Amino acid sequence: MTDRIRWGILGTGKIANRFAASLNNISDKAELLAIGSRTAKTGDAFADKYNIPRRYVGYEGVVNDPDVDIVYIGTPGVFHKHDVSMCLNHGKHVLCEKALTINAQEAKEIIALAREKRLFLMEAMWTRFFPIHVKIRSLLKEKTIGDVTAMAINFAATPPFDLNNRFFKLDLGAGVLLDTGSYGISWAYSLLGKPQEVVGLAHFGESGADYQIACLMKFPAGQLVSILSSQMSYDHKNATIIGTKGKIEIHDPWYKPEVMTIYRENQEPERVEMPLDGYVGYEYEAMAVMDCIQNGKTECDVMPLDESIEIMKTLDSLRASWNHKYPFEE
Repeated sequence: MTDRIRWGILGTGKIANRFAASLNNISDKAELLAIGSRTAKTGDAFADKYNIPRRYVGYEGVVNDPDVDIVYIGTPGVFHKHDVSMCLNHGKHVLCEKALTINAQEAKEIIALAREKRLFLMEAMWTRFFPIHVKIRSLLKEKTIGDVTAMAINFAATPPFDLNNRFFKLDLGAGVLLDTGSYGISWAYSLLGKPQEVVGLAHFGESGADYQIACLMKFPAGQLVSILSSQMSYDHKNATIIGTKGKIEIHDPWYKPEVMTIYRENQEPERVEMPLDGYVGYEYEAMAVMDCIQNGKTECDVMPLDESIEIMKTLDSLRASWNHKYPFEE
């Protein structure tokens, strides 16, 4: 392995574009070597945009490239199990976009394979790696706002209406629970651990996908976390952590934040700004992954694999309470 980690990317969608731009921003550490796409036209356009030397029609070319160290998977979630397995079976480390899989059983299978192959695998939950979120974990450990009692997490945004795209099409794993809803659920896990109880409600749209969900999580110490996720509401993406002696408000958008305000008992509010300084945001996640690989680690402490399984179990339990299965699930 060279000093720079050599990346391949599967998929040329919006998130893959942002990830490619992020890798180019840290070119001293990362080399974006290969792109796999469904057509030559989209692959060439993507490669030209990000100066990627090797381009393959289909994904097999990327995983068969002997110079690729790790593959970033930016395909729709319904394909993650197949794509991750293909990469691991060809000896590639993997960073896979969230949600890791469609359900917990699929997550268990690919994680078992990664451990068998002794290869790195991580769910790409970029939120956990932003400087503000790193700082929040430190603040909570120091009990800056006392003991956490509650959290309110909102993620509402309306995508362009198209029944054939991934936001609406059930065959592609559409639905806000596994998309934007998973951000909030994962974040709550990262701060409070495994919940004791999770309940939720969902509204299903004309495509059969969940267009809006709300859930409530109860944790062992009594903390309550409310999560709202919607693809039919006006933009609203803020979050609040409430403690016994203060609160932390993470300004919109909380999942890729640059500003938060800390309220402490009997003190003036403190506004904290951590600008990205030209970064897209995926750089932090990518650097953490590369640090793990360079140090011989097969998973990341910030986004551990067993936690990804538990999160998928929570998503499964919510869908089960709504009698909601995807057409391709048994």
